[in-house]
Amino acid sequence: MQIAFIGLGNMGAPMAINLQKAGHSVKAFDLSKDACERVKAEGAQVATSAEDAVQGAEVIVTMLPASQHVEGLFLGSNGKAGLLSTITKGALIIDSSTIAGATSQKVAKAAEAAGIAFIDAPVSGGTGGAIAGTLTFMVGGSDANLERARPLLEKMGKNIFHAGDVGAGQTAKICNNMLLGILMIGTSEAIAMGVANGLDPKVLSEIMRRSSGGNWALEVYNPFPGVQEASAATRGYTGGFGTDLMLKDLGLAQECAMSVKASTPLGGMARAIYAAHSIGGHGGEDFSSIIKMLQTKKA
Repeated sequence: MQIAFIGLGNMGAPMAINLQKAGHSVKAFDLSKDACERVKAEGAQVATSAEDAVQGAEVIVTMLPASQHVEGLFLGSNGKAGLLSTITKGALIIDSSTIAGATSQKVAKAAEAAGIAFIDAPVSGGTGGAIAGTLTFMVGGSDANLERARPLLEKMGKNIFHAGDVGAGQTAKICNNMLLGILMIGTSEAIAMGVANGLDPKVLSEIMRRSSGGNWALEVYNPFPGVQEASAATRGYTGGFGTDLMLKDLGLAQECAMSVKASTPLGGMARAIYAAHSIGGHGGEDFSSIIKMLQTKKA
């Protein structure tokens, strides 16, 4: 299958590579030359532009930072036409970005008018899951469009959930990431408090992992350096899910909550904590670096 893949960040690049390794013909594009070279080294073609990438593509997969990027790409901005005017009629768009559900619905409506199918399919599982092809997809869209996408989603992930109509995948993802942000803060607080009292972070983490405090952060994404070899914390909080991206998702969660008058006091507090962390100069670091805010400072 001829696939255009746009957005080759820490998640997008390994997803594109897995599609290429599965035997599909991937033509990829990103504004970062280094990101393009990464997928080129694995056999994918590199496009000169997003418009070039989608020429003749049967499926377009996007993994972009925020709502404005997705809307601008497909619908256009600043007087520039969007990709919907270029994409072949009958093609399928799989948007795996984490954005507002309303934006997904807006793009889907315009795509449908242009004779192009659309699903929102944000992911969970981190960079490790993207590399291993074990991501969880939360899909919003019709049954028929999900079944068209399924053979490709199965090459990038192992769990595929149909959340509902277009936009439902985004709502599910935002709920998940709000909980993730809250859990990472709580996990970091507990580890920091234990270490300040003289406990070994590895021993404490294992105790909590096997007890009632066990959670995903303790299982595979420990925020304390050196506890887990593959964690972003051990890599100096690089190469993972950035603080500013978590802050963006927590902001989306608050917008979502306000739209239905849902009460999310912990979600709101988590957003404020991550905002302070970002302002403190840690926006580009992995979101698990939030533990730095909570550690006892040595005299």
